[in-house]
Amino acid sequence: MNFPLFSAIFSIAFTVIIGILMIIAFVTGFDKAMHIIGAIVIGAVISLPVALVVTKKISALTGGPNRAPKA
Repeated sequence: MNFPLFSAIFSIAFTVIIGILMIIAFVTGFDKAMHIIGAIVIGAVISLPVALVVTKKISALTGGPNRAPKA
């Protein structure tokens, strides 16, 4: 697996999913600290498989090596 690509995709997916969950939490009135922490934990759990699947799809499409090119 291409770890640099995975970490970039995970960062993007984590930010987007947590943003969506926090907006839902605030709009529905769940604005206590435990609800926000729960949204963060759920966002992390959801974004891990999302990032893994997207990384594998991108790696399959590019057909490149499994590691990042050397600078």
